[in-house]
Amino acid sequence: MDAKLSPEQGLNISGIALASLLALGLGTTAFFLDWLANRLPWHAMSLTLPLLLSALASGIAGYLIIPILQALKTGQIIREDGPQAHLKKAGTPTMGGIFFIPVAVILACVLSNFATEVLAVSALTISYGLIGWLDDWQILRRKSNKGISPRMKLGLQISFAVVFCLWLMFNQPFNITNIALPWVSLTLPLGFLFWPLAGFVLVAESNATNLTDGIDGLAGGTVAIAFLALGALIAPTAPGLMIFCAALSGGCLGFLAHNRNPARVFMGDTGSLALGGALAAVALLTNSLVALFILSGIFFVETLSVMAQVSYYKATKGPDGKGKRLFKMAPLHHHLELTGWSELQVVGVFYIIGAILAVICLAIAPF
Repeated sequence: MDAKLSPEQGLNISGIALASLLALGLGTTAFFLDWLANRLPWHAMSLTLPLLLSALASGIAGYLIIPILQALKTGQIIREDGPQAHLKKAGTPTMGGIFFIPVAVILACVLSNFATEVLAVSALTISYGLIGWLDDWQILRRKSNKGISPRMKLGLQISFAVVFCLWLMFNQPFNITNIALPWVSLTLPLGFLFWPLAGFVLVAESNATNLTDGIDGLAGGTVAIAFLALGALIAPTAPGLMIFCAALSGGCLGFLAHNRNPARVFMGDTGSLALGGALAAVALLTNSLVALFILSGIFFVETLSVMAQVSYYKATKGPDGKGKRLFKMAPLHHHLELTGWSELQVVGVFYIIGAILAVICLAIAPF
C-alpha cells in the first residue's frame, strides 16, 4: 500500500479501514489478554465477550437511532472560525451518545450480574451523560455553539462528583486513599486530601475527553483503547469493573461504525462527558489513578493546549484588546489540521499514541 501523504488524502487509508483496523486490533488484544489470564473469552467474565457484544449491539442501535436523530433535525452547529473542511459537516446529527452509552452500560450491568460497583459507576456515567445531553439540547434549541452556561455545567459535574465521592467514602475498598505508585512499589497516603483529588479527577477527565471529541472517530477510538487497557489492568482485583470497561470499549467501537470518517453521527457532549466520567470513576474505585493519567495522555495534552492558548492570548493582549495565539487553533487536533494534516492523519497518529500509552500501562502493571 502506498503510504504517500497529502493534505487532501492524508494516510492512504479510508475512514472505515482505519476503524476496522482498530476494531480488529482491540478484539485480538482482548482475546490474547483473556488467554494470557486463563479466562474463557466466550464467558461473561472476560474482556472479549462484553467487548464484542457491546460493539455489535451499539452498531445495530446506531442504525435504528440515527434516522430518528435526522428526523428530529439534531444537526451539529459548526464553528465558522474552525477548519474550513469542517463546514461541510454542518447538519450531521449529534447527540449520538444517547444510543451507545446506555447500550454499553446496560450490557455491563447484566453481564456483571448487577454488581454494586458496576451499578455505581454506571450511575455516574449516565449522570454525566445527562449533563451532556442537556448541553447538546440547548445548543440545538438555540442553533448556536452555546449550550448551558459553563458555570451551570461545572456545577452539575461537581454535584454528581460529590455524590459519587460520598458513596465511595462509605463503600470504599481497603486503603483507597493510598495512591499506588507501580514503578517503585510504594503508595502515597493522601488521607482526606484524596477526596478533593477524586472530585477534581472526575470533572477534569470528563472535560478532557470532551475537548478531544472534535474529529471524526478521534474520541471514540482513543477512549476505546483506554477502556480496554484499564479493564485489563483491573481484571485481577475487580472483575465486575473489567466487564464494564470492556463493554464501554465495545460501545465506542460500535459507535465508530457510524462515526468514522466521514461521520454519519457525532457523539456530542452526551457521549464525551459520560465516557470521561466513566474512566475516572473506574480508576478511583480501583486505585488506578496513575494508570489513568498515563492512559489519558492524549486527553491531557489536548486540555493543556487549550489552557496554553487561552493563557498566552490573555498574557499578550494589547491596548486593542487582542492577543496573540500560541496555536493556530485549540485543541491540538485542530492546530494540526490547520497546519496541513488531514483528519485521517490526526486520528491515525493519535490511535498509535493511545496504543503506545496502553502498552506502557500494561508493562508496568504488577501482574
